[in-house]
Amino acid sequence: MAEQGQDTFRDTIGTLNEEGKRAWVFPKKPDGKWYEYRKYVSYVLLTFLFAAPFIKINGNQFLMFNVLERRFNIFGFPFWPQDFHLFVIMMLIGVVFVILFTVAFGRLFCGWVCPQTIFMEMVFRRIEYWIDGDRGKQIRLSKMPWNAEKIKKRVLKWIIFFIISFLIANVFLAYLIGSDQLLRYIVEGPFKNVNTLVSLLIFTGVFYFVFAWFREQVCIIACPYGRLQGVLLDNKSIVVAYDHKRGEKEAGRAKFKKNEDRPSTGKGDCIDCFQCVHVCPTGIDIRNGTQLECVNCTACIDACDQMMENVNLPKGLIRYASEDSIEKKEKFTFSPRLKGYTAVLGILIAVLIGMLFLRNDVEARILRLPGQLYERKADNIISNVYTFKLINKTVDDINNVHFELLSHKGTIKLVSHTDFKVEGQGLAEGTLFIEINASALTGDKDRLKIGIYSDDTLIETTTTAFLGPRSYK
Repeated sequence: MAEQGQDTFRDTIGTLNEEGKRAWVFPKKPDGKWYEYRKYVSYVLLTFLFAAPFIKINGNQFLMFNVLERRFNIFGFPFWPQDFHLFVIMMLIGVVFVILFTVAFGRLFCGWVCPQTIFMEMVFRRIEYWIDGDRGKQIRLSKMPWNAEKIKKRVLKWIIFFIISFLIANVFLAYLIGSDQLLRYIVEGPFKNVNTLVSLLIFTGVFYFVFAWFREQVCIIACPYGRLQGVLLDNKSIVVAYDHKRGEKEAGRAKFKKNEDRPSTGKGDCIDCFQCVHVCPTGIDIRNGTQLECVNCTACIDACDQMMENVNLPKGLIRYASEDSIEKKEKFTFSPRLKGYTAVLGILIAVLIGMLFLRNDVEARILRLPGQLYERKADNIISNVYTFKLINKTVDDINNVHFELLSHKGTIKLVSHTDFKVEGQGLAEGTLFIEINASALTGDKDRLKIGIYSDDTLIETTTTAFLGPRSYK
């Protein structure tokens, strides 16, 4: 741990010791107002995470990211590969929102919303406290030889961790392949779906590795967001911060002595109890300032407030604050930088809403068969051959589908069938011929407008090119 006034803490990350080996973090169990708030938020988000794949809106899974079949459901709205531009805009909105939020409130997402933090701190870590005990007991258990007590606790913890990892893997799979498909695999049994079982065990292994061993290293090493915040934060960003002005004062921090007149000694309010360090899940000292390891989990706020209360000093030595509010007593303001990000976010949201309103439930593509020229038939008829593809983005079947020319007088003939049906969230494709009298053509390449009808209802229009003889211009 860095001594007061030194900057050696920046030479290494908090989970490495002087030999460069991993220093296992044994955080003290948090307790306090902010921890209770985080528990409520976590319970809501965990409920949402486990329930979302099984919630249906108009027959569509609430959230689904089926990469293999390129089908996505977001808030009950189905998105197909043809809607990729909408997906890109939504991703951009997410990125800009995270940037805006980080500039204003630092790494708040990591401490309160990130699934890694929620599972680690509110599920796996709490099970660990239940089995192994608090910080002191965990350290003693770690140093203890492998006797019956240690083996019993380790095996029990590892089994529970594996079961929870398996449940998480199932939910993760429900997001990828759909909850209906997952439930069908479960009913059929694992031996009829060996490939799915293998994938499930791989996911389970990854989750178990992350939460049982890798842990806070995900936030410190693997996640790029920690590095991103170093670029986005400024002196006006509100983060979990130590009030060094109040904590250090003229004489610096010092241990608390009973019945001393602390203000007259010039000592800071920090009593150097190290409770903020012991409770930190990433093993840092918040008194050294904002660090990439800090996930803004507020555990140090609760620990410090409890100690301040015990020694009759004001709370808030560690609190949500910006550097400017500590140094200059400035209040939070909506800076030009924040206004710029907000404007960009508003524009992207407006574009997305507009595109969603313009988005059709049926996607139609009619393209000329590659390498085929026109065919001249009797009675001066010119014929072109096309392939068509209709995508039904709804959960309802579209019956009695047929095509009609809207821009020219002519006929459309389907190959092998006449009217047909497009099943809900299904795809229909085939071949058709368009025949037009040469006298109705204006050139050697006309643009045709074609209507797609269900019974007598126009459900979509599309355009395509029609080749004709050059002499009919």
